[in-house]
Amino acid sequence: MTSSPYRFHDPGHAGHDHGPQPVGTEYKFSHVTTGRYFPTPGKWPAWPFSDIGGWMVDAQASSADWLQELKDWRREHLVRIGYTDHNYRRPELQWAQRNFVHAQMMVEDRYFYDPVRGEYTVDRYLDDLVARYGGIDSVLIWYVYPNIGVDDRNQFDLAGDMPGGLEGLRRAVDAFHARGVKVFLPAKPWDHGTRDPGCTHWDGLAEVIEKVGADGINGDTFNGVPHAFFDACLERGRPVVLQPESTISAEEQLIWNVQSWGKKAPDGPVPPVSKWKWLEPRHMVNYENRWGRDRTHDLQYCFLNGIGYNAWENIWGIWNGFTARDGEVLRRIATIYRQFPDLVVSMDWEPYQPCLQKGAFASRFPGRGIGLWTLANRNEYALDGEQLALVHAPGRRYYDAWHGTPLQPRIEGERAVLSFALERRGLGAVLAVDVGVQAPGLDAFLDTVRRQAGVPLSAHSATWKPLPQSMVEVAPTPPSAQPPQGMVAIPAGEFDFAVGGIEIEGFTWAGVDVQFPWEDCPRRHHRRRMSLPAFHIDRHPVTNAGFKAFLDATGYRPGDGRNFLLHWEQGRPRPGWENKPVTWVSLEDARAYAAWAGKRLPRSWEWQYAAQGSDGRAYPWGDAWDEARVPRTNRGRRLAAPDDVDAHPDGASPFGVMDLVGNVWQWTDEFVDEHTRAAILRGGSSYQPQTSHWYFPQAYRLDQHGKYLLMAPCKDRSGTIGFRCVVDAA
Repeated sequence: MTSSPYRFHDPGHAGHDHGPQPVGTEYKFSHVTTGRYFPTPGKWPAWPFSDIGGWMVDAQASSADWLQELKDWRREHLVRIGYTDHNYRRPELQWAQRNFVHAQMMVEDRYFYDPVRGEYTVDRYLDDLVARYGGIDSVLIWYVYPNIGVDDRNQFDLAGDMPGGLEGLRRAVDAFHARGVKVFLPAKPWDHGTRDPGCTHWDGLAEVIEKVGADGINGDTFNGVPHAFFDACLERGRPVVLQPESTISAEEQLIWNVQSWGKKAPDGPVPPVSKWKWLEPRHMVNYENRWGRDRTHDLQYCFLNGIGYNAWENIWGIWNGFTARDGEVLRRIATIYRQFPDLVVSMDWEPYQPCLQKGAFASRFPGRGIGLWTLANRNEYALDGEQLALVHAPGRRYYDAWHGTPLQPRIEGERAVLSFALERRGLGAVLAVDVGVQAPGLDAFLDTVRRQAGVPLSAHSATWKPLPQSMVEVAPTPPSAQPPQGMVAIPAGEFDFAVGGIEIEGFTWAGVDVQFPWEDCPRRHHRRRMSLPAFHIDRHPVTNAGFKAFLDATGYRPGDGRNFLLHWEQGRPRPGWENKPVTWVSLEDARAYAAWAGKRLPRSWEWQYAAQGSDGRAYPWGDAWDEARVPRTNRGRRLAAPDDVDAHPDGASPFGVMDLVGNVWQWTDEFVDEHTRAAILRGGSSYQPQTSHWYFPQAYRLDQHGKYLLMAPCKDRSGTIGFRCVVDAA
């Protein structure tokens, strides 16, 4: 028996028939077994991929036997799960088989929505993607996490709070459809801590999909989206494509989940095979490695398996953009896929085709009288010369489908030996066309890829850089020698401004959180010794009564009025709420009030200095948390009324500033980069929705802040966010 180096990638799947094996286990793949011993991620043996002996792996030696064994395993496995392909033959769902380039899109992306004009800018968003990597076939419109849980709005409420409500969202969906792009909406099985929607999750989402005309459901954290979501949409006349975020775990769900995401595939000398694409070649996987900065392996894995890519760059407001090289590789892959979509989902595709040079791998995607071979060079050096030896038929024509040129084979008996170039860590493609077979659009396609290949991949930068941010400037106020009424004087002083963002994801990589003016890139942790001039700050957050006085004096009404002062009744605070902090005001509303009052919003370090003093304490009153000094925590599914702003005098800071922590969040600085706007929130609120760690986290400590993504006032306003103001001292 021969040992095989080949791998079978089952991302996210917890086990296999043989049970989990420790890293370092040597797997001997018998060519008379059913193939059930293919290891899963984290369990693949370390020995073939170490720097000692890895060069001895001969991927060609046992490929034919291994591939036959893989086919045997597939036949048996489909029987074991009672497989039927009726959903893959369903006409309304077949677009998923051409969903090659998918993108998760944050609605806060400034290319998607212009808050100044108050307009969706779908064409701008799509034009940018066409320019950078050839465009997308589908988009996931993401309007929930990471802001969900800042108040009690559930996942369906947040869809309705998009600019223009659900009708506005429908206009955005229509704009995507006009460009040939299908639209997914997200499902959140973990959202049970916010407002009870009064219906099942599948009925709630099906209603949204019906109203906006979306085409598919992305199951966030689902290992297979349950059939109930499909049925609920079908009852409303909307058959949808189900696309679980995590890899299918109950294998029968392959029958109705006609698409899925694929998670990070293990890298090494031998590229793995996508399990779900192998079991059902029409099952289009969109591979996702959102934190990857070098996507070379990811894109080679996709190309060899005939699967698509999730071109996800805006990750919860953190920009992990494609390098120019990765964008160009994706463009060229998509060009080939879109020219030969039926070949990409060929039922007879075969990985691990024999290659003539070490470190090159190929897959075959055959059709009637036409075939496509995709290749990847795993070496760090270029390969030139003879690459493939294919079974030849008289009159068969061959093309280098990566460079757009005809190939002149060397005929050796019944074989055609093909020579062409593969760049270092690059890709290649070969097209074979039989005599009499028409290939519509072939000449135009060859012209296109020839132009693309005119600039080698090596000429495109592979350097990743974080996207720079800027902090929005705040105009100074007229100086005041004495603190105005209701304000506290904060003396000038030396201050160690030390604070960190509490984003759930993003590790400590460059690009996470915000970039203060003295920093060279966004980062999670910030520290600076500062000499602060004196200023005056509101002793309490602005109250409902105070905001009512502003409205009465100015007649202020926001242009985008959705959710404005949602907690008021008939244009005024509820009885007994006058001395509670005003909420349901956007950053723009708060700035308008401050301008009327001759004030401004505090800089984040001013807020922290007024709360902390100069001794670095964790809370306004000291270093130990004391729940008696703050409002009672609300762990219910609905918001409760905030406490009055003067209800907890024992929670005051060293300067006498009150109601800083645990009642309502408070607006401070705004940060902007090319794609995202975000505000820094300070102090936390009393609301803590339960059941999931994905809800917007609290930041009660004075060395922590929240980053709140901004889209439009209607969506930004919250029942837990208020503000206080500052005046510059003379």
